[in-house]
Amino acid sequence: MAPNRKRRIAVLGAGAWGTALANLAARPGAEDAAEVMLWARDAAHVAEMQATGINARHLPGVPLLSNVHPIAEQAETQGAELILAAAPAQALRPVLEIFAPHITAAAPVIVCAKGIEHATGLFLTEVAAGVLPGNPPAILSGPSFAADVARGLPTAVTLAARDGDLAATLAAMLAAPSFRLYSSSDVRGVEIGGAAKNVLAIASGIAAGRGLGASAGAALIARGFAELSRFGQAHGAEAETLMGLSGLGDLVLTCTSATSRNYALGVAMGRGLAPAEAIARSGLCEGVHTCGVLVNLAHAMDVDMPIAAAVDAVLAERIGVEEAIAGLLARPSKAEFAGRE
Repeated sequence: MAPNRKRRIAVLGAGAWGTALANLAARPGAEDAAEVMLWARDAAHVAEMQATGINARHLPGVPLLSNVHPIAEQAETQGAELILAAAPAQALRPVLEIFAPHITAAAPVIVCAKGIEHATGLFLTEVAAGVLPGNPPAILSGPSFAADVARGLPTAVTLAARDGDLAATLAAMLAAPSFRLYSSSDVRGVEIGGAAKNVLAIASGIAAGRGLGASAGAALIARGFAELSRFGQAHGAEAETLMGLSGLGDLVLTCTSATSRNYALGVAMGRGLAPAEAIARSGLCEGVHTCGVLVNLAHAMDVDMPIAAAVDAVLAERIGVEEAIAGLLARPSKAEFAGRE
């Protein structure tokens, strides 16, 4: 970086999470605090943020730091040395494609979404690498809500890149006193945890909405984690990663908090709302888009995921909630850790 030149960071996506990350990247007190470009697709939204200094649509009450600059033009990200791709999982590819001509060669791209691309079955770092083959991809995931991060509440997440040294460098760039980052080279493990937990959170929400009790809720989390672990291990993920923040940690948060849209969607269906209506009311729920492709990938590798499969069948309205619950309860009893269930 040239002398007296501040680092430039581009955040692609001005939802709640992208906005919280933009403030984090631009935080005061950091050495050579960065100039952060916060891109939103809607020019009117950008104009609102520029005029008010707040992202009232997605993160009300949290002022943007003075070195966070809302932008609408892709060319304004030119020269960014780090890209935080905070668009939703299913929008990641088109967003990266429109920015590809403006992204500096070799600038790392940190994917900050959780999911699997529905149309292709690709993990999100694979999507990023395909669109931007000259830019090393990384993944940021873990138990975190945008509002907590924006308010400075203690949060710990994982940042993974295939090059462990790069992961450590990127983690150090974004770390803050209240935002602890652990680095990892297990990219696949980190992104599998973030994708699968959204599907399992829908199941936990259904159980809560149906009033099945805390015991059933705990059992669902434990057995859901067993499914997540089998799937992750089949894809070469490390057991330690799946047990860590981006796996078990994120699963517990998403399966127990009404702040989680995926959990709230499940609660609505558990209380009797039809899946289509619940989805329409819920807004963006990555678990809905990930569920089918997750189950298909599991089948292709002969990985048993009965809870995820039941959620998929309920969302597709092939079976009802009661039938899904009865089917899971009717599964034969076996030793807890003795091979396939």
